[in-house]
Amino acid sequence: MAAKVTAYEESRRKRMEENKKRLEALNLYKLSRALKISTPTKSSPMKRSKPRVVEKQMVVVRRSNRIANKPAPFFKEAVLDRVVIPRRISKAVDLSNLVFATDEARAKAMEKAEKLQSDLGSDYPTFIKSMLQSHVTGGFWLGCLPLDFCRRNLPRRGDFITLIDEDGDEYRVTYLARQNGLSGGWKGFAVAHGLLDGDAVVFQLIKPTTCKVYIIRVNGSEQGNSL
Repeated sequence: MAAKVTAYEESRRKRMEENKKRLEALNLYKLSRALKISTPTKSSPMKRSKPRVVEKQMVVVRRSNRIANKPAPFFKEAVLDRVVIPRRISKAVDLSNLVFATDEARAKAMEKAEKLQSDLGSDYPTFIKSMLQSHVTGGFWLGCLPLDFCRRNLPRRGDFITLIDEDGDEYRVTYLARQNGLSGGWKGFAVAHGLLDGDAVVFQLIKPTTCKVYIIRVNGSEQGNSL
């Protein structure tokens, strides 16, 4: 195998020498060099783009006949003062001044309210609500009304309910059917009547959206029979 490779390489070397001699006889190397020296490289000329000329024309502005002869308006830049909207700061409830009813006092008020409810009879639907701090301070939200009472007697959708006090004054409050509670207007009623934690309030529905309210004070006093 080594002898065959050597013979092949030898024959290849001979052919290369013969080809070289032929090229030298034809003077091809010299001709190619002469051509490179005599022929300089020329770069292709770049086309110069002509600048675009935009012709400006005067256009007559259309104006109404009423203002055609009047001078053009003059606008003056005015500096406006920055309007600062005051931030609403909610006042925290001072818990130090709150009076919490004892369980015994709350139970006595509820006992008296139940007796009053029994004396009112069954001609009109009634329910009792014992006041908590959230009902009479802070948010003033009277929620968690008896579900059965609300479903049987109150509107299925949100509506206004009128509360009548001992003097016959009416207070319009918002009834939220989904939450089963009284919202807007309840604060005015609670503050006007000085409701406190532990007071028992009896609601008597005399019309579809009108209630008489009876208050049993946690301190033992009662406010009439027509409140």
